Amino acid sequence: MYKNYRIVVNTAAGRRRYMQCLIPYIVSCSIVDRYDIWINTHNGADIEFFKQIAKSFPIVNLVWQPNGVVNGNKSINAFYKTCVEENTIYFKLDDDVVWMEPGLIEKMVKFRVDNPQYFLVSPLVINNSLSTYLLQIEGRLKLDKYYEAGCSHPVLWKSGYFAKELHLWFIEHYLKKNQWRKLYVGKKEMGMTRFSINAILWFGDEMKKFTGIVPGDDEEFMSCIYPTQQGMSNAWNGDAIVAHFAFFTQREQLDKWHILERYEKICRQDFLGNKDLRNFYEEVQSVMQNIQAHEVELMQRPSPYLSVPVKKSLKRKIKEHLPKSVQEFLLIRYDLKKKDGFIIE
Repeated sequence: MYKNYRIVVNTAAGRRRYMQCLIPYIVSCSIVDRYDIWINTHNGADIEFFKQIAKSFPIVNLVWQPNGVVNGNKSINAFYKTCVEENTIYFKLDDDVVWMEPGLIEKMVKFRVDNPQYFLVSPLVINNSLSTYLLQIEGRLKLDKYYEAGCSHPVLWKSGYFAKELHLWFIEHYLKKNQWRKLYVGKKEMGMTRFSINAILWFGDEMKKFTGIVPGDDEEFMSCIYPTQQGMSNAWNGDAIVAHFAFFTQREQLDKWHILERYEKICRQDFLGNKDLRNFYEEVQSVMQNIQAHEVELMQRPSPYLSVPVKKSLKRKIKEHLPKSVQEFLLIRYDLKKKDGFIIE
């Protein structure tokens, strides 16, 4: 609870390899009343992981896809129907938010209550195109040239090479040195523009006005369509920071550079060094180890959901038949023929 508001965190899940970093932050937070894990996967091992996490932490509530169909991001919008409770603040975090500053949840809930005029509020997100743009124009991040604002920018959003540089820049210069506060940029208002909703808060009372029915792409509707229709804007709390691992366009490159493992090491050090977090982290790791030991069996379990056949585009079909060397060449070319050198300072 916070000032008579129930606090509900939710995550569209997901992938346990990321959420082992995320879960301890949430279940250890004293103001969180409930953690809703939206089960949006067919993966038997991941589903069992979430079931065991729910048994370990009473605060965790598993939410099953209301329509009984899982189709990646396209089936997430139905979950918002469960986010319409009055006097409630919802904080949706992507499953691959892999680090957050101490006290982040409390700080963002306070910002949400202090700024009721906005539809959505978000912290500053490391590896989010518009957050990167803010870091650029505020002089916190110096790039090789000016990159314009855009949710789906070909470099700031799409490039795996840029994301690799950005994460390493953040980890080496700010996270390891405990100096992330130097990146704060203050409150920033935004309107009539789409942004990646990696970490957003809203009021249940506002969501209840449209009964949580989110048509089509939830990101477009939540960040752009609905607030524009209502004459509302959204805002960043640029004095609160989380790190988001990857968009699907970046994941292959980030995995090659073992970026996730770097965050896991930092989280492990932070959790084990904090007496209030240690037990939560160790319990999550215990569940992880149990799932790993039975992964082959768990992956054979039938999905509780109907699935939608994936229709491969002609472009994807052609790519899959190309030699690996040609695929790599095309990937580099799409990344503006650059592998590094985006970040100057």
